[in-house]
Amino acid sequence: MLTKNNMKLIVGLGNPDKEYQKTWHNIGFMVIDEFQKTENTDFCNFKAIKKFNAEVCEGGFFDEKIILAKPLTYMNRSGQAVAALMSYYKIKPHDLWVVHDELDLLLGHIRISLNSSAAGHKGVQSIIDEIGHKDFARFRLGIKQPSPLNIPAQNYVLKNINKDSKIILEKTIKETVSALEISLSTGLTEAMNDFN
Repeated sequence: MLTKNNMKLIVGLGNPDKEYQKTWHNIGFMVIDEFQKTENTDFCNFKAIKKFNAEVCEGGFFDEKIILAKPLTYMNRSGQAVAALMSYYKIKPHDLWVVHDELDLLLGHIRISLNSSAAGHKGVQSIIDEIGHKDFARFRLGIKQPSPLNIPAQNYVLKNINKDSKIILEKTIKETVSALEISLSTGLTEAMNDFN
């Protein structure tokens, strides 16, 4: 039986407008959408909920209740939605998992981290600021290109993903979904050993 005492909040970070749907900064949304459709889960459809300023759906994975969320606050204010969700569902920090793009990791790489700094990611920093600490898990998907960027980082993350990178990214998204499943079924440590 699913109870509020056995619950995870998994948040994908991104920007809500259509123009940002296929950009690097929306990888968190992409992973959450893919996870919501996996055969091992049982989720309702996403619904925009005004009091959270987020799209939310509830479901289960084995005996654990899962809340999936995509903040509609824009990246730099993601923490507002996350704090509201945590308060309502009484989520403890260690039961918050955040999925996001990571410019410090090469494209195709995944890193699961715990209790780490934002390292310049504005969405993650917003969450840390709003909830008052950094004791939550992060599933970081690399978006760094092998050759140096000729544009500022803040412009690159809002660019549409090109065709060649999309092929690599689609595989990485599937691997991240697997990492989430392993984390839920056997624990974060096991997933970190497999994917980091």
